[in-house]
Amino acid sequence: METAQCRQQAAPGALTAFARFVIFGGGVGLASSFAVAALASWIPWVLANALVTTVSTLLATELHARFAFGTGGRATWRQHAQSAGSAAAAYAVTCGAMFVLQQVVVAPSAVLEQVVYLSASALAGVARFAVLRLVVFAQNRSQMAATVRTTRPVHAIEARVAAPADSAVLCRAA
Repeated sequence: METAQCRQQAAPGALTAFARFVIFGGGVGLASSFAVAALASWIPWVLANALVTTVSTLLATELHARFAFGTGGRATWRQHAQSAGSAAAAYAVTCGAMFVLQQVVVAPSAVLEQVVYLSASALAGVARFAVLRLVVFAQNRSQMAATVRTTRPVHAIEARVAAPADSAVLCRAA
């Protein structure tokens, strides 16, 4: 008798999801800040920010779908579209922050620009986490939980009780 094993990744808790969100989103955001600065030397800053925001949003949404919010797979087009709304708000926040900086400081240094840009990105990032967790990837978590509840054999439920909340659940089909 052969035994097939499947691995269903449990959805991470809020703290774990936030830590992963910070690592992946922060990494992409940090790389983006340098990309914006580099591109802005060739094209207008607003256009550079728009291009980098678009590419980084696509990348970050994929990383968040796969790792931060526990979907275990690629982001859907719907999730990318919903994520784009929060990215548009983040774009407005970073542009607004840079506009205010230009009005307050006549010739800001590159370091000051980076500090302002990263600070605005961090504030927008906290809001994005809430939107992604509560709206964009919330349905996936509840669909996955329903699938796990309806397909898990009884002995797998017993194994799950002993496992920590963030660990993967093993199930066996005989």
